[in-house]
Amino acid sequence: MSVRIDIAGLRPERVAVVPSPLAELGMALHALSEPAHHPGLQGWVTGVRARLDPHLADRMCEADFLWRTTFSDLFMPFAGIPGGSTLPCGTLAEELDLLDKLTDEQFVDAALEFTCALPYCSHGPDALADEEIRRRALDLAAARGPQQLRFSERLLADPPRIRAWLRQFLQDCDEAFFAEAWSRLRHQLAADARHKTELLRRKGLAEALAAVSPAVTLDEDAARITVDKLGEGRTATGDGGLLLVPTSLGWPHLMVLHRHGWQPLLHYPVGSPELAAPPSLEQLALRMTALSHPVRMRMCRHLARSAYTTGELAQVHGMTAPEISRHLAVLKKAGLITTRRRGRYVLHQLDVTVVARLGSEFLEGILR
Repeated sequence: MSVRIDIAGLRPERVAVVPSPLAELGMALHALSEPAHHPGLQGWVTGVRARLDPHLADRMCEADFLWRTTFSDLFMPFAGIPGGSTLPCGTLAEELDLLDKLTDEQFVDAALEFTCALPYCSHGPDALADEEIRRRALDLAAARGPQQLRFSERLLADPPRIRAWLRQFLQDCDEAFFAEAWSRLRHQLAADARHKTELLRRKGLAEALAAVSPAVTLDEDAARITVDKLGEGRTATGDGGLLLVPTSLGWPHLMVLHRHGWQPLLHYPVGSPELAAPPSLEQLALRMTALSHPVRMRMCRHLARSAYTTGELAQVHGMTAPEISRHLAVLKKAGLITTRRRGRYVLHQLDVTVVARLGSEFLEGILR
């Protein structure tokens, strides 16, 4: 399983390594919402949470599904500008201006990614114009809880209002905690960008991609980049370019933006903190046995990012609900997932803290 980027005809000067303040803010929000994904950021997360204004913390929960699973493509709007040549900007304000340039259809499509599972790699129906897609989006949002349903209803009814809300929220986050963090992080990211750019100039794309991550490889004969991930996807640079965007807050996530019609992008971490020690041998044997099945491993990829119902997992994996239930039972017996009830829905989620103790290679693999 992998994500592939076809780069036939890509000119060297169309490959750019540029930090993005908006993408880093998205990753900061993700780390604050899912600190278990980022053991090395516990101190920073605790400090920010301790001084966070309660009103801003409540607003952070209103649409946290945009950044809790990983984070929405809305945090990289430069990739959605037609032409495939727009670069990240030097300031958050400039990138928020780029966010404003996305069409309502682009904005809604990206915002519904974690609610509606609309076609990602190919052009699909528009939720603003297609009543069936709209109903499906709201049904799936309802399964995630009343908060996500309310947000989705407001988004579909009045996109400009939600766009204004999100911009103001991001500006308030910048004032509350991100501006201080960015003043420190931008120097590390700029240094990494200079290093990767020098590799591109002196040794070529293959060396630069190898420095991004061992999971990224270039087949020069096939003119194709392959990113080893527990997921399938395909995109192409076409007449546009390729963006490499470093993050100081992102490990272990290695993300590929391969949305249809958007510029291909690799969002990669520049640091790798150490994880805790493995569990006991008895626990390890039980858990590794549970994870030895390829279906359960693929399930873990989804459950690491968000809570799912049995029915949602069955739809995603093309299996029956009883089959999914049997796999969930094995994972639960091994202590790898947690279960909670929300109304009439039962939601399952991977306990990332437990998985982290199995070792960094497995955690990095499923979160890549």
